[in-house]
Amino acid sequence: MLNTLVGSLVTHRYIWVDTTFTHAVTQTPRFQPAVWFGLVSMPGRMWGCTVLLENGAVYRALPPMAIAFIQISDNGGDDDDTYEEAAQAWDCYGTDFTVIEYPYLAGLRCLAKTDTIVRPGRHLFAVAPVGDGFSSEPEQAKEFHFIHLDSGRLTIQPTNRVVYQDASFTISPASFPVGMKSQTDIYRCE
Repeated sequence: MLNTLVGSLVTHRYIWVDTTFTHAVTQTPRFQPAVWFGLVSMPGRMWGCTVLLENGAVYRALPPMAIAFIQISDNGGDDDDTYEEAAQAWDCYGTDFTVIEYPYLAGLRCLAKTDTIVRPGRHLFAVAPVGDGFSSEPEQAKEFHFIHLDSGRLTIQPTNRVVYQDASFTISPASFPVGMKSQTDIYRCE
């Protein structure tokens, strides 16, 4: 399904939301339960997460660093000082996108290169921007992979910053390949 500006996840997810992003006064505990069900794509901004809070309010366009998959302690967790920069590598390209849950990648272990740190996690889903100048250029076209990090946090990384581990197929231990080239050509048959 093609989405413009706002769209639904394929399936909702039960998460925790950092109330420093949703409330005028941070709640206790700081991370509270929510249901994540949508995305917002605004050019030049981080992906926005749309959630239903326990109090019944819908909160739109939360940045990825406001999302956790576990209840994080009130001090924010061990990686809070480096996490904000690791939450997402590139801003959204445009308003049009499609959410894809590849059955083959569902739940696969992966490594995500976030800034200068390689973090382990599991694949959630991918989002493919469409209809913008970046996506039309082979060297710039990327899907955004949404990953549940082992730390309990969310990261959103382009394809060139993620490697997957399939015990029945990929080489172990997983590492980032060297010498890969970017797609630069457009192929046509006429």
